[in-house]
Amino acid sequence: MADTNTLSGTGPATDPTRQPVIIAALRSPICRANGQLKHLRAPDLLAPVLASLIESIGVDPADVDDVIIGNAVGGGGNLARYAALQAGLPTTVPGLTVDRQCGSGLDAIALASRLVAAGDNPLFLAGGVESISTAPARAHRNYDGGLDFFSRATFVPPRFGDPDMGVAAETVATRFGVSRGQQDDYALRSHRRAVDAAAAGKYTGEIVPLMGASSPVTADDGPKPSLRPALMARFPAAFVPGGTVTAANSCFDADAASAVVVTSLQRARDMGAVDGLLVLGSDTAGVDPELLGIGAAFAAERLLSRQAVGADALDLIEFNEAFASQTIACLEHLGLDPERANLQGGALALGHGYGASGAVLVTRLLAQARSRYAEAGTEVLGLAMISIAGGMGTASLLRYARL
Repeated sequence: MADTNTLSGTGPATDPTRQPVIIAALRSPICRANGQLKHLRAPDLLAPVLASLIESIGVDPADVDDVIIGNAVGGGGNLARYAALQAGLPTTVPGLTVDRQCGSGLDAIALASRLVAAGDNPLFLAGGVESISTAPARAHRNYDGGLDFFSRATFVPPRFGDPDMGVAAETVATRFGVSRGQQDDYALRSHRRAVDAAAAGKYTGEIVPLMGASSPVTADDGPKPSLRPALMARFPAAFVPGGTVTAANSCFDADAASAVVVTSLQRARDMGAVDGLLVLGSDTAGVDPELLGIGAAFAAERLLSRQAVGADALDLIEFNEAFASQTIACLEHLGLDPERANLQGGALALGHGYGASGAVLVTRLLAQARSRYAEAGTEVLGLAMISIAGGMGTASLLRYARL
């Protein structure tokens, strides 16, 4: 159980005017790419979330100092600025778009937190968005002027190897001894937890409904209540012949947006905020690109060491489940029972919205921490972690507290 004796934690910003705190977090429904939200471009997904955040905290939109948004496969042009204006923020509020691929949303929140720790009591909207359905076609221009279209960018120079995500997940499974059975069991558990959480209304308060093609979309569409072990076992290897990584124990691409309000502890109190997630620290690590799925473990390991926090002290763990193999490998590397992570389901059931996914982790942590406090009256220590293309990972340590 988290220490309840202090609000300010062990991060570098212990002055209440500089201690970063997340006081609100919301997200869109997470829907399969080319599904219910396929007609919405990235700003259309994000703007309602930003507008709802502003409304939820009751501040003048002009009081927002900046909007910092992660995005991985969009069309450029500073999406954060575009979405901020679409959300109704005044032209005086700037925007900054962050690209660290899958880690973009969590890194945007980490960046906003570091800017808060630098002082002056700012107020930021930070998070991520991805419309995979409407992502622009991309092409390299050849020397002769012709276009060479590609489905994904290259993440590292050829000499380091640049495996597709699924191939890397298979390599991780082999290197870390994660069996097909372990992967299937973990993925099935993620779906069951997500189905149960949705049925119990655990997601309702964090979701901003969006207008679908013909009706409002109010819920995630990924969790499968009908999934059974026998069905899981029928899926063939998806990336490497004879391998263990299948479509059933891998995430699916999703359209999604998520954002949070980050400010200083002092300003949060002045605004009348009653609770939030204190940002104790964040870290990003690099690993062998051939094993890109384990980056989150090394970022989290270094972060926990620097914060002098043992893995067993964590109450909540939100990990982006791009693949069951890498999720299990990362958690076991940290000495964590995989069953402790994603207690209400993760990306294997909900989907992976690339740049949005890291922000979804934080949104999920705040919702669960509030529920735990309501039930037990104790503070909660949480870890958000995500592995990143190119061989990286980002992790953030957050403590829920009454302010």
